[in-house]
Amino acid sequence: MKKLIALMLTMALCLGLVVSATADEPLKIVVMVDGTVLDQNNGRDAIEARWEELHPGVDLEFVQPDHSAYYDVMQQRVSSGDWPDVLILSSTYYAEYAAAGVLWDMTEAWENSKTKNSGRFTGDNVFDGLKIDGKLYGFAPTRGNGCVTYVKKAWMDACGITEAPTTYDAYIEMLKAFKEKYGTYAVAAAGFVGNEAPFVNYLPEFYQDAYPYFVQLEDGTWADGFCLDNMKAALQRIQDAVADGLIDKETLTNKTSDARNKFYDDKFGVFTYWAGTWATNLKTNLEANGKDGELIALKPLEGNPPYYDRVPPVWCITAKCAHPQEVFDAFIDTMLDGGDTQLLWEYGAEGTHWSRAAGTVLAGTDKEATYEEGQFHMLENLEKAGTLYTKNHIDPMLALAAFEEGYDDPRSVAPEALAASELFNANSRLASIVPVTDVLSELNGELTTIKSELIADVALGTISVDEAYAKFESEGAKEMSDEIVESLNALN
Repeated sequence: MKKLIALMLTMALCLGLVVSATADEPLKIVVMVDGTVLDQNNGRDAIEARWEELHPGVDLEFVQPDHSAYYDVMQQRVSSGDWPDVLILSSTYYAEYAAAGVLWDMTEAWENSKTKNSGRFTGDNVFDGLKIDGKLYGFAPTRGNGCVTYVKKAWMDACGITEAPTTYDAYIEMLKAFKEKYGTYAVAAAGFVGNEAPFVNYLPEFYQDAYPYFVQLEDGTWADGFCLDNMKAALQRIQDAVADGLIDKETLTNKTSDARNKFYDDKFGVFTYWAGTWATNLKTNLEANGKDGELIALKPLEGNPPYYDRVPPVWCITAKCAHPQEVFDAFIDTMLDGGDTQLLWEYGAEGTHWSRAAGTVLAGTDKEATYEEGQFHMLENLEKAGTLYTKNHIDPMLALAAFEEGYDDPRSVAPEALAASELFNANSRLASIVPVTDVLSELNGELTTIKSELIADVALGTISVDEAYAKFESEGAKEMSDEIVESLNALN
């Protein structure tokens, strides 16, 4: 993969640079982003118009594929040589693309940036975790956040469960009670294993201390977590739960939207999903479907490690960008400006996503609310009638910089979102970036596919755990794993 990307980089540079900025024409910034920015159906044009109003002389152009297809489309675009100037990347792609020379080194720009030197920035530890060989290739406006496990209180009440489970045995007993009462599975997720770090965040009670990717041990050496005994125990727990009807078999093919919709339709009662704002989203969408929206967020079970605070997605400037410093100054360094641009990234555009005008929202519903002139409030969702917007790209609870002193920070955070965020922050650990080696770049794609297929086969009971590991060796995956581990340990 690294050689392929290097070849694409050379070809793209040879094709010429597409972004121009002269005295006679504006700086054009082509930005490729996923669904973490409100899309066109949700008023993105208003966001773009407001951003350009705040930054005259800059033409902002969004390229926004469907959220679930983002990385497929992004890779195709990079392969074609038609690179955007800015793109957003998960930790896996960030490490690979940085190693392959696809990303602009923004270390010096960041050290000299207004944001870092503002006195408002609180994310030095996050940025230390983003550095690769001491260099910074991406900017994160927020902490990574992570998932907590939400339980429907109405289901607990119906089953006579008065206290949230604190042990794995009590957790399983609750799932069994839900299945018996409602005649359906109790848990569903978007996949039995994730396709990017931290991989295990949607089924933490079953994975516990196991991790299917490469991990650094206490002595500093690297190992493949998939090959450790704790992974075998985790896979057995998952297989047993699926066989007992406690986990939805369609977890194999569920997208995140599928799992959410099943939760809203009351098809299951325990859902591990993002902390913070999503606590409000889950509540309001349940209520919009006529269901009880009260949820209890669980602390990690006794003996289990804390939840994963993932490496945050990062905004990167590509190596093909004609004016990277200008793009950094205009787009990156203003995202947390402590003023109007930060407000736009956090809450969206005034009049479309929020307002301070007197008026009533969700009129005629049980959530109807009337606001006085000057009182900040979110507006009704353009796609989901009966619900309000909660944020744009930056979750206010996760932002790595506060607003400027004296700026009118609306801090529009629902109590359930704040409670879930505080629980997560108090019970989470920071995930780490695995360094990229030539061997890892060459072999890990195939190796990850084999792991995912074996995890799925075990989960559905097609093969036993022992048979899965025998297959792991017979198909050459163990050999690939050992080669990658050797390459990582060679870095020490």
